[in-house]
Amino acid sequence: MSDYVIKIEGLGKKYLLQHQAAGKRYVALRDVLADKAQSLFGNRKPEIGNRNSVEEFWALKDVSFEVQPGEAVGIIGRNGAGKSTLLKLLSRITEPTTGRMRLRGRVASLLEVGTGFHPELTGRENIFLNGAVLGMPRAEIKKKFDEIVDFAEVEKFLDTPVKRYSSGMYMRLAFAVAAHLDPEILIVDEVLAVGDAQFQKKCLGKMQDVGAQGRTVLFVSHSMPVVLRLCNRVMLLKDGQVLADGLPESVTKAYLNVASNLASAQRVWGDGNKAPGDDVARLHAVRVLDKNLQPNDSIDINSECFIQIEYYYNGGDLRPTATFHLINEFGTVLFASADFNNVTWHQTKRTKGLVCTRCRIPAHFLAEGQFSVLAAVCTYNPNMVHAMEPSAVFFQGVDRSEGDGVRGEYVGGAWPGVVRPMLAWEVSSS
Repeated sequence: MSDYVIKIEGLGKKYLLQHQAAGKRYVALRDVLADKAQSLFGNRKPEIGNRNSVEEFWALKDVSFEVQPGEAVGIIGRNGAGKSTLLKLLSRITEPTTGRMRLRGRVASLLEVGTGFHPELTGRENIFLNGAVLGMPRAEIKKKFDEIVDFAEVEKFLDTPVKRYSSGMYMRLAFAVAAHLDPEILIVDEVLAVGDAQFQKKCLGKMQDVGAQGRTVLFVSHSMPVVLRLCNRVMLLKDGQVLADGLPESVTKAYLNVASNLASAQRVWGDGNKAPGDDVARLHAVRVLDKNLQPNDSIDINSECFIQIEYYYNGGDLRPTATFHLINEFGTVLFASADFNNVTWHQTKRTKGLVCTRCRIPAHFLAEGQFSVLAAVCTYNPNMVHAMEPSAVFFQGVDRSEGDGVRGEYVGGAWPGVVRPMLAWEVSSS
């Protein structure tokens, strides 16, 4: 017999979506009552039912997989891919339309703020209520009680109804209960975004502990650095189906390539006439290179990397300069750079033809995360933009250092800031 804790076979979930018929006005409650009243007096038959059409929507379709004890499985995909639907099915919140599920052991789920809590009960009462739902004896819950309260940091509010908790307090207690009551399977949706950096660090550490104890974690997240750090297996969902299932780095690459609107690690314009540009300069290629000068969309932030911009220069009196903006996943421009700022730009004679420029980003400078590159070719005196591509390439910054990384852990949890430079310090004592 296979040593699985979760076995999914042909799982599917169908919803019926109602659409108002074209040309029909919005149907309000008064319309329904009026139609019913007129039909009772024989004036006409009710037509409300004819005003809408029904469409079948498969949130999940023919999903099959197994999960082994101790696996930490990340589930990724764009909004609407079916991630939350899958977790709700596994948590028995809703029933599947097709297929079957086999789960061995107790399941603790944290799908959204407030799941499993009764708002009128106090924090103390909800801890015992959740333990009872998981089938735990009261004596066993008592043994874990102090540990749960300490983790959640809500001791002062234990006897306050949870409806008066802030979203952060609610989430801390909910996660503490779910993780500490020894479930064989811990299911966590991306609700950790509610917490602060220190709480997120505690949660990730706790989920790692759960996996180390031979229990199973299913974790939905849009944060690739968190997925890469926590999970030893990743599943990519797209349109309700499993698109990829395997090692974290390869599957997250597939997600960034297929499920995002961004480009790949290199962009080449084969037809110069269709490339961004004008009569002065046109882009030929933009590339993200690793320390070995190979195109790579997964860059180790502990090593140097390069942004390379190639463009055709048509000659003339104007001297173009290559420039780029590095932009993080939140749309923030981290910095801009141009070869105009380098002495070699002034010393190198420009001739008509292909120009290759390369900027070195030092090791220990970038933070973990997803980055895109705006590439452009400009001139100064006069100031003109001759070619520009807003999202030319992208890459993922990953910390591949051993343990907690060469920079160690930050006192507040995750390192703050949009970059993580390793700066020189001098320390003295008397």
